[in-house]
Amino acid sequence: MGDMLHPRAALGSDEGTGDAVSLADVTLLPPVVPGKFIGLWNNFKAAAEKGGFEHPEHPLYFFKANTSLSGPDAMVQLPASAGRVVFEGELGVVIGKTCKDIGPDEARDAIFGYTCINDLTSLTILNADASFPQWTRAKSFDGFGVVGPVIETELDWRELTIQVFVNERERQSYPAADMILAPEQIVSCLSRDMTLNPGDLIACGTSLGARPIKPGMAIEVAINGIGSLGVTMTGSQE
Repeated sequence: MGDMLHPRAALGSDEGTGDAVSLADVTLLPPVVPGKFIGLWNNFKAAAEKGGFEHPEHPLYFFKANTSLSGPDAMVQLPASAGRVVFEGELGVVIGKTCKDIGPDEARDAIFGYTCINDLTSLTILNADASFPQWTRAKSFDGFGVVGPVIETELDWRELTIQVFVNERERQSYPAADMILAPEQIVSCLSRDMTLNPGDLIACGTSLGARPIKPGMAIEVAINGIGSLGVTMTGSQE
């Protein structure tokens, strides 16, 4: 609470595992290490309208490699092979209990909380082969899944606004309420495809305003009620 970190035994646990320490004395890691890191495409009405896309009835999703995970204030390298990379500020859903074939009401109860995500994406890789959009490769470079700073368990997602600042200048701002498929619908649909486990993470997709980034840029995803998630881009060592 406040400027102090209170260690806990596990995700969602009230059991302490040591004395509180000052946040100034620690390096924050991602608040969850997901077994599955799932991301959505075409899940916001404004972006769908601009792109001329139909509203999906089931989530259009991809996976990010677990090695893409990075946390608050990380330094993320832009590999030369990635080419043109964009930021995507997103709301993240953290699963709190094992679920399979559940309806929206049960899915709502299965959501542990919400976090900030920067779903970095290589557009060069994504569209390099006309026969096969490379979603996983484009989104799975080391560090390309920035998550944090906390998981907030007490909020109404409909009241949230997702903002992205690049070198302190606002570049993206959109309401979570513009989602096509709400978090409980997303979780319900995905649970029909696969078992979801505690700690699994779902990025709800982004809206208008995603832009290319370059080495040296400081990117901050901010969501009211959750906090701010910063990352600094570095150049390739190749």
